[in-house]
Amino acid sequence: MSPDSSSQPPASSGTGFNRRSFLRGLGTTVVAAASAQVNAVAQEVGKAAGPGVQGPGAVPVTLKINGKPVKLTLEPRVTLLEALRNSTANTGAKEVCDRATCGACTVLLDGKPIYACSALAIDCEGSEIITVEGLAKDGKLTPVQQAFVECDAMMCGFCTPGFVLSVTALLKEKPRPTEAEVRHACAGNLCRCGTYPHVLKAALKAGGVKVAENTTTVINYADIA
Repeated sequence: MSPDSSSQPPASSGTGFNRRSFLRGLGTTVVAAASAQVNAVAQEVGKAAGPGVQGPGAVPVTLKINGKPVKLTLEPRVTLLEALRNSTANTGAKEVCDRATCGACTVLLDGKPIYACSALAIDCEGSEIITVEGLAKDGKLTPVQQAFVECDAMMCGFCTPGFVLSVTALLKEKPRPTEAEVRHACAGNLCRCGTYPHVLKAALKAGGVKVAENTTTVINYADIA
């Protein structure tokens, strides 16, 4: 009687390669790849935790505000607005929405208007920061400030510093702006008192653009968006 062929071990193919060796090799490859990825992530984390990272405690920060270096000690999470209002005497920038929507905290960073509530103070090192306090020289108002006074472009005054700085930045780029350019430049500044027509007149007057005294043009911000 011949032995049952089903009980015999499978014949070797002679290549030394079978399913078991394939799975063993595959597992080794997966483990090696995973280890390499873990090592790469660990290296990146190590770089992030290197000397360039500051905080969470307070660190020395030097800000150039209105032409003068100001040395402060701030936590990295402190915004430029908080630094200006709480750590210096520059309180012209106002905290209203704290969500980068109203423009009351507007300052100039390297000549460009920004929301100070949405910029970290530590990120502003090395840049020129101009607040409304830095505009007038020796007690003399700038043409923009003077125009705001003459055109009665303020009521409660809470939003006024932001408007003044936005218009100041505009006139540096476009000395004689059009009405549309003024509206666009001030689109990020809101006035709850509704002095927009007077702001428009003041901006044009500061730019030497003739404006009718009885103008009642209303800035419709819905048309700008």
